[in-house]
Amino acid sequence: MQTYRVETTVSNDGTLTIKELPFKAGTRVKVVVHGHEQQQEHRERYPLHGTPVYYVDPFEGVAQDDWDVLQ
Repeated sequence: MQTYRVETTVSNDGTLTIKELPFKAGTRVKVVVHGHEQQQEHRERYPLHGTPVYYVDPFEGVAQDDWDVLQ
């Protein structure tokens, strides 16, 4: 089975037009339509880039209370 992919936009009247398909006239084809979500296109790749990082007690031990459980 030959696969042909194209991206297009739905017109104001709700129709799609796909021109210059690489299939002969009379060939049976299956059409599957996937919509693109608008939020994915505008989402930033690194949303936290440039956000300042603040450390509270950077030299304090981490999870010291958990060590008592292991002993």
